[in-house]
Amino acid sequence: MKRKFQIDEIRSEFPILQRSNRGKPIAYLDNAASSQKPHCVIDSVAKYYQNFNSNVHRGIYELAEDAEKLYASSRQNIASYLSVHPNEIIFVRGATEGLNLIAHCLGRAKLNAGDIVILSDMEHHANIVPWQMICEQLGAKIEVVSILPDGSLDMEKLEELLLLENSKILSLCSISNTLGTVNPIKEITTKAHKNGTLVVIDGAQSIPHERPDLKDLDCDFFVFSGHKVFGPMGIGVVYGKSKHLEGLPPYQGGGDMIDQVSFKGTTFAPSPQRFEAGTPNVAGAIGLGEAIQFLSQFDMREIHEHEMNLLKSAREDLLKINGFKEHGTTLDKAAVLSFSIESVHPHDLASILDAEGVATRTGHHCCQPLMEKLGTEATARASFAFYNTAEEVVRFTKATEKAVSILK
Repeated sequence: MKRKFQIDEIRSEFPILQRSNRGKPIAYLDNAASSQKPHCVIDSVAKYYQNFNSNVHRGIYELAEDAEKLYASSRQNIASYLSVHPNEIIFVRGATEGLNLIAHCLGRAKLNAGDIVILSDMEHHANIVPWQMICEQLGAKIEVVSILPDGSLDMEKLEELLLLENSKILSLCSISNTLGTVNPIKEITTKAHKNGTLVVIDGAQSIPHERPDLKDLDCDFFVFSGHKVFGPMGIGVVYGKSKHLEGLPPYQGGGDMIDQVSFKGTTFAPSPQRFEAGTPNVAGAIGLGEAIQFLSQFDMREIHEHEMNLLKSAREDLLKINGFKEHGTTLDKAAVLSFSIESVHPHDLASILDAEGVATRTGHHCCQPLMEKLGTEATARASFAFYNTAEEVVRFTKATEKAVSILK
């Protein structure tokens, strides 16, 4: 049975929401950059260090066995949440490291000179630069799918690229961190697989807002960061289908990713251990497992409805401001509002919002190619989570109106 969605009760579980910002109650609207952490996640990390701190994998004493059980339990919890097998879950530092791992391991295994990696205009730098690096090394090339004026993906262009014989890998965000665009991943994956193209999904922005059934989506790889799903920083997940992971070379060498080592040669452990060289972030993995357990209490449809109501209210109020322009207007989008206001620099706007206790993000959002496509260098962005309130939206829009009156 799911827990009833009660905003006051939820907010009480996030201690940082009780603090002030510039002497005013904080309205934290920067969730696309990083989310806040509930007591249970903070406590789980502290409890590990207080009671179970030990390296995992090799110890045969009780403390090490306890740490190993907690670490393995977190992997199991995350796998169950995603509807996959625990051995398909690799712990990494975050989505950036996860995408680097996939680009370099999958690239070395699957790409040859002249092969194509398909990306889109809306990708985060973490889903561009690693592919550029490996393609440059191997002589492969990148093809880019444009966005339409409303911020949605040009599906006709994508289908054209997927029909090319040398189209090998499609790497795409599930939700744009800047536009909020929700890409039709299942539909895209089905089209890609018809031509044998492997599908990598950057799920960093979708995981806090929807529960992905990775078996149903049928993507080949999926990555996300713990800190965006109410978990700790420095931990993330790579999911890969077993049939792919079994044949991939390791990303890094060192302890615990080996089978046997000699100076004549080395053999490697099976997945996921093969991809987790060195001492892992055990506390982070435990905290992430706790965050997933926390989120799983709620009906994600209720969370989605609440967040979209906040987005709708914010948009309606800001549309009254002369010169306001929203970037990303497709109907199928997440609760991300990226915008510009004529004659108002986003950084100046953010400074005034900050003085009013409202935390937002400005800049290129690690999406410089997208900014070029939009014809701007930076936007302002408010991004909502399930602990945000209607009152915070009012404070945000009123502060924006005040900023515009000062800056114009």
